[in-house]
Amino acid sequence: MSHYAKIENGFVVQVIVSEQDFIDTQSGIWVQTSYNTHGGQHILGGSPLRKNFAGVGMVYDSTRDAFYTPQPYPSWTLHEETCGWKSPAPLPSDASDDKQYTWNEDTTSWIEVT
Repeated sequence: MSHYAKIENGFVVQVIVSEQDFIDTQSGIWVQTSYNTHGGQHILGGSPLRKNFAGVGMVYDSTRDAFYTPQPYPSWTLHEETCGWKSPAPLPSDASDDKQYTWNEDTTSWIEVT
């Protein structure tokens, strides 16, 4: 059994566990995804599949053959290796469970949450 994502208009609308034979009988576009693939890496050491495990609402980019979340802010860019989004400024090094930051798109910087 494998995981499959149903794609409509470039977005994941459903993820199921199924046999390929069942998927072959379904209408629409279904793309296999791997529960163990995150950020372009297979967490168990296997071959990564489509950069990230698909989730409802994620983008399926057929050109990159990859799943990723929608762009969170206009200033953020897609990292090609991981298909994760990168802010133009790094998260402050003192970020922790006790000191949290949020992104401010107007200033394109991180601000501390108080």
